[in-house]
Amino acid sequence: MNILIQKFGGTSMATEETRKNVADKIMEAKKIYDNVVVVVSAIGRLGAPYATDSLLHLVNYKNTKLSSKEIDLLMSVGEIISSLVLTNTLLESGIDACALTGGGAGIITDDNYNSADVININTEPLMKLLNEGKVPVVAGFQGVTIGNDVTTLGRGGSDTTASLLGEALNASEVEIYTDVDGIMTADPRICKSAKIIDEISYNEVFQMAGSGAKVIHPRAVEVARRAGIPLIIKNTFNNSKGTSIKRHIGVERKKTIEDKLITSIAHKTNITQFSIKGDIDDENFFTDLARENVSIDIINIFPERKVFTIDDVCKDKVIRLIEKYEAPYTFIDDCCKVTIIGEKITGVPGVMAKIIRCLSKSSVEILQTADSLSTIACLIKEKDLVIAAEALHKEFMLG
Repeated sequence: MNILIQKFGGTSMATEETRKNVADKIMEAKKIYDNVVVVVSAIGRLGAPYATDSLLHLVNYKNTKLSSKEIDLLMSVGEIISSLVLTNTLLESGIDACALTGGGAGIITDDNYNSADVININTEPLMKLLNEGKVPVVAGFQGVTIGNDVTTLGRGGSDTTASLLGEALNASEVEIYTDVDGIMTADPRICKSAKIIDEISYNEVFQMAGSGAKVIHPRAVEVARRAGIPLIIKNTFNNSKGTSIKRHIGVERKKTIEDKLITSIAHKTNITQFSIKGDIDDENFFTDLARENVSIDIINIFPERKVFTIDDVCKDKVIRLIEKYEAPYTFIDDCCKVTIIGEKITGVPGVMAKIIRCLSKSSVEILQTADSLSTIACLIKEKDLVIAAEALHKEFMLG
């Protein structure tokens, strides 16, 4: 059975007009695939009456007396409303559809409320509907425990729902519809020459997400990679080809001058760099940081000093802890990390030299670097972000 999973985000569900666009996408898909399964997010964002954040706002979430279990029941409502509203639109458009909760679609989770893990999917309810020629419209972001209590999968969970259903049903593809044309070579808000990426690997998307790019939930990508199912990021509001995420067919190609080494440039802002000088008990100090829930990003340890970066919001915690150890230190705030990403840079000499030369020509000071097999990150001052991103984008011919 040739099955397609289509997931539609909150902006796609926001109005009657946008829901008709969704119905058109589903109708077109039914001409190509034997069966289509639809997953939906809650309608709109904060301020829209049924958006997840709006529902949480109703109970003063930060000070609520509700249990995590009850909060999950509340948060699940938005997606259920979406599934019913879209099902109505599809029926009016002549498409035989049926609304389902996550539990109704057979999604069984553990009882880690607010961030549950799926432990099993019983595909019988969905297969019954598909065999009847219906389009199941599944409320994303949710499931039920073995005891039938409602759970949610954490933010971005509707993407994960789509990938999990794709895996369980052995789908041909999973399409993620949103309000952008696909994944871009850089954030277009800071890099005007950014372009849509036609094809990208699972690993490169992971690296983008970990480097600050808001593309697709990493859990959704992990499930798709595990199942070997392509993920396609598309725009609900036009017919652009979108971005295909899969095992990159270009990885084994011979590297040539014409071959682009870099796939994308990501950035992360609101970073502080600390430098601790002198002797300090490294093991206890970094253990204490972990106890304070301080996550370290870039770190370099030398005999005479330690240099590391953290999110700005943790700056005061780190200062208090360093002063407890009575260690001399300095810090630089208002920093950001710019990361170039590409599987083809592995083993290629001269890439770092090219980055240094490019940023130096643009008068951008590099404060710290880090690299992996497929990434090279540079810490710079946040005021230089736009200049650095544009310069690197041009240097690696991404435009």
